[in-house]
Amino acid sequence: MKNYETKRIRNLALVGHSGSGKTSLMEAMLYKAGVINKLGNTEAGNTVSDFDPEEISRKASISLSVASLEWNDKKINIIDTPGYFDMEGQVKSALKAAEAALFVIDAQSGIEVGTEKYWKYCEEIQLPRIIFVNGIDKEDVNFNKIVADLHTQFGKKVSPLALTLGDGAAPGSGKEFKGLIDVITKEAYVYNGFGREKKPVPEIRQLEVEEVYNQLAEVVAMTDDDLMNKFFEGINFTTEEFSKGITSAMLSGDVVPLLVGSAIEGYGVDELLDIISYYMPAPNHPMAHAGFRNEDGENRPVDENEPFSAYVFKTYIDPFVGKISLFKVLSGKITKDMTLYNSSKDKEEKFAGLFRLQGKKQIEVSEVVAGDIGAITKLEETETGDTLADKNNPIVYKTIKQPQASLSYAVVAKTKKDEDKIGHALQKIREEDTSFTFERNNETKQLLLSGVGNVQLQVVTDKLKNKYGVEIDRIPLRIPYRETITTNSDVQGKHKKQSGGAGQYGDVFIRFEPIEDGFVFEEEVFGGAVPKNYFPAVEKGLEESMEKGVLAGYPVVGIKATLYDGSYHPVDSNEMAFKLAASTAFRKGMEAANPVLLEPVMHVEITIPDDYLGDIMGDINKKRGRILGMNPLESGGQVVEAEAPYAELFEYAIDLRSMTQGRGSFNMEFARYEQVPRDQADKIIEEAKTE
Repeated sequence: MKNYETKRIRNLALVGHSGSGKTSLMEAMLYKAGVINKLGNTEAGNTVSDFDPEEISRKASISLSVASLEWNDKKINIIDTPGYFDMEGQVKSALKAAEAALFVIDAQSGIEVGTEKYWKYCEEIQLPRIIFVNGIDKEDVNFNKIVADLHTQFGKKVSPLALTLGDGAAPGSGKEFKGLIDVITKEAYVYNGFGREKKPVPEIRQLEVEEVYNQLAEVVAMTDDDLMNKFFEGINFTTEEFSKGITSAMLSGDVVPLLVGSAIEGYGVDELLDIISYYMPAPNHPMAHAGFRNEDGENRPVDENEPFSAYVFKTYIDPFVGKISLFKVLSGKITKDMTLYNSSKDKEEKFAGLFRLQGKKQIEVSEVVAGDIGAITKLEETETGDTLADKNNPIVYKTIKQPQASLSYAVVAKTKKDEDKIGHALQKIREEDTSFTFERNNETKQLLLSGVGNVQLQVVTDKLKNKYGVEIDRIPLRIPYRETITTNSDVQGKHKKQSGGAGQYGDVFIRFEPIEDGFVFEEEVFGGAVPKNYFPAVEKGLEESMEKGVLAGYPVVGIKATLYDGSYHPVDSNEMAFKLAASTAFRKGMEAANPVLLEPVMHVEITIPDDYLGDIMGDINKKRGRILGMNPLESGGQVVEAEAPYAELFEYAIDLRSMTQGRGSFNMEFARYEQVPRDQADKIIEEAKTE
C-alpha cells in the first residue's frame, strides 16, 4: 500500500447490534478492494478482524480491530467493533478514532437496541453516520418498511442514496432483489455476487428515483448559497458539488446516507465503498469531529506540518510480540527512527516497530501521517488513553470516559500455582480492556473482578484459562457489612492472670456511646487510677477489637469510648494486660449497648426510556429501595434517582438489562450505611455464625 496524504485518508467505525453482520461486511469490503483473495466467515473463524481465540470460539467480536483498504485513490481504515453491550468501551474507543460511524442494520431484524444505543451516543458527540442495511436478499424483507421505520425513529435526515431493484416495478426486497439504483447518478445495476452490470432504470421507477434525488438535492443546496441558486434554477449539480454538499450535510447532521445490500453475497459493497470514498469527511476537514481535545478544550489542526501528537486508543497483548499499541496520529507524523514522549506520564519511550494492522497481521511502514492509524510495539509505560507527543511541543488529550464497571464477581484461584500467576494475568487483560477492573478488597479479603456485564466477565475468565493458564472459581460475594451500637453502656473490663512469676493485671471502666461515624477515644481518669502510659494501650486494644464486632464479626463503626476509671498493679500491670482488659470491656460494652448490623446503601442513577418507568420503580421498591426523583431528558427518556442496599444491587447490571432489553443504563456510588431490617439481620448473623 502506498503512502497517502491526510486529505486522502478515511477512518470509519463499524457499529451496530450483535449479529447484524459488521465483521462480514468488513470482510466483504476487504475482498472487493482486493486486500484478501478469499472471503472468511465468522462460523469458520477465519475472518481478518476476529482473530482472538475467544472471538473465534464465540463466533462474535469481543474487541475492536483495524484493517485498511484502497478505493478510488483513498485509504480507508475500517475499525470493526463488538456488538455485545458489555464491550461498550471498545465501541466508544473506535468512535473516538473515526470521522464517521457506519451503522450496520440487519434487514430482517430492523432497528435493534444496539443501533438505538450507539445512534444516541453518536448524536451526543455529533459524529457523522452512514447506514448499511445488510441481508436485503433474506426472506420477508421489505426495504420500504425499513426506510419508513428509520424515518420514524431517526428522522428524515436518513436519506437513501440507493434504492433496491427487482423485475420491472418490483421494489426488489427479499427474494425479489436483483440489484440497486444509484440515486445520484440515476443508474441501475444488476448484481451477480460481487460483480454488477449497468442497466437502464426501469421507466416505472424513474419518477420515484427523481423524487428521492430532488429531496437529497434540496438538502445539499442548503449547505451553500451558490448551490441553492443552482437548485432553484433547476441546474443539476456536478459530481464534485454533490460530494462537497453531502459531506457538509453529514458533518452538520442534516444527512445520514442510507445504503443497502448483502455482505455475504457481495451486493452493494462497491456502492458502499464509493459513498465512503466520495462523501465521508477526511480527518483534516475543518468541520470534522476529531474526537480529541486537550485539557484546556483546544485541539491542534490535523496537519502533517504540525508538531507530532498521537492518541493510543487500543492495546493488544500478543503472546509472541508483546504489547502492541494502536494509535491515531492527530498532528505531524511518526517515523521509525523517532524517540517518543509520553506526555500523559512524562516519560520518554522507545519502540521496536512501526506498523499498520490488517487484523492481527502487522505490515511494516516507514511513517504514519496526521489522520492515519498505526501501531507500535514494545512501549513499556504507555497505556490505552495516553498521549504521545513531541517533547518540545507537548500536549495531553482528554481520555475517553469508560462505562462504569458495575457488576462484580468474587473469585479464587483453583491452585497455589494459579494464585501466583493471577495478578500478572489480570493486569495484562486490563491493559487490553480498560473498562475491566480488579482489586483485592481489603475488608472482605476477596479478589473482585468488575466489568460492565456478565459476558465481559466470562470473557475475562476464559482468557485467564486459555491465554494465561490460570483457572478460577466464582464464590459468593461478601457484602461489607458494619456493626454499631444504638444505646449507651458502662462496663468494666478486667484482665488478671497469675501463673507463677510475673503476672498480668489490667482493669478499666469504659463508657460507650453511639456517634455518627468513626471512632473517638477519650479519657477522664482522675487520681492516677490508670497511669497515663497505659492510655495508648487501652485505645489500641479498643481499635483492634473494632475489627470484629460481636454480632457477625464485621467491623464496628460509630463508637465513642471514654476511659474514666480502673486500677493497676505496680508489678503485674503492662501494656498487653491493659490491651486485653480493653478488649474485654469492648465486648461487654457492645453487647450491653443494643448492637445492630449496618449495610451499605448505594445512590443509583438509572437512565431508561419512558416505557420502562413503571417496571423500574416497582423493581426498586422490591429491592428495599426508595425513589428520590425523576428527571426527564431532552432527548427522551428519564433519569431515575434512587437509593437501595448494595446487597440488592450487586447484580443490577443483569437485572436492568433484562427488564429494558438492554436499553437501560445506570451509575452507582456509595451513599452511606444504614441499619439492616431485623429479619434480614438475623439471616446474615446466622450465616456468619455458620461460616
